[in-house]
Amino acid sequence: MNTKQNHSIASVFAIWISLISNIVLTVLKILVGALFNSPVLLADGFHNAGDVVASAAALTSMRYSQRPADEDHPYGHGKAEVIGSGIVAIILAIASIYIGYEAVKTFFEEPAKASVIALITAIISLIWKQALYIYTMRIGKKVNSKGLIATAYDHLADVYASLAAVVGIGLALIGDAYNISFLSYGDPFAGVIVSILVLRLAYEIGKEAMDILMEKNVSEERLREFAALIRTVPEVKRIDRLRAREHGHYVLVDLRIGIPGTMTIQEGHDTSSKIRNMIINEHQDVDEVLIHLNPWYPGE
Repeated sequence: MNTKQNHSIASVFAIWISLISNIVLTVLKILVGALFNSPVLLADGFHNAGDVVASAAALTSMRYSQRPADEDHPYGHGKAEVIGSGIVAIILAIASIYIGYEAVKTFFEEPAKASVIALITAIISLIWKQALYIYTMRIGKKVNSKGLIATAYDHLADVYASLAAVVGIGLALIGDAYNISFLSYGDPFAGVIVSILVLRLAYEIGKEAMDILMEKNVSEERLREFAALIRTVPEVKRIDRLRAREHGHYVLVDLRIGIPGTMTIQEGHDTSSKIRNMIINEHQDVDEVLIHLNPWYPGE
């Protein structure tokens, strides 16, 4: 089994773990939130329900992105993962608006009594989601999976939500115990903070997905690394144009270089092959290097 197959299996396994975890946490939070009247836990539970859809979208897009190039998709299906991360961003944005609305609405109602069981549930969710975030992000960065990294950030949003729930419910418990009325609103106040954090995360994920779909160039640092490698080939006298774009979990490089005009077609072909192999071997996420040769003559 090759490295790409191992990465694919690890990615799919991580998404399945995320999907099952989100289903369990959704049921747990909604049940406890409804039974013990915790607005922030209930809102977080509905946020988790959105995470179930997001995880399913990430799983579907990840499977599709692993398909090899075909006649209709000669550059492969890598952008399917980017579409999946865009869906995650939209779900997070909707969840943040819902959480914020529910939290603000609670300020105009009599605060419910805080529950220790709700606090314990929030703590369990916090620990569980933090572990999932670390695990999923590690795999996502290792295989350069945009869908998996977006799912990891989705877990991070849940960490924020659970942390705010722990603080909010904890403050409300203190308010109930010592009859401090304003602390009883700690639960909905935490919900407002969560909605802002989740909305910000949704924007960051959505912007990255949009940049890739619009074929934004990779960073200047990456381009400099490619250029430095190309210039180590003695036959290359000039770099006329260098572009590179992400295509999901892999990168496509477009290159125009000047080589001596006296070289034969075979020599030019060999030089192109040398450059392509150097870039792909040095940068494991590069899937294809398209090279156009221009003639160069001394004195130019």
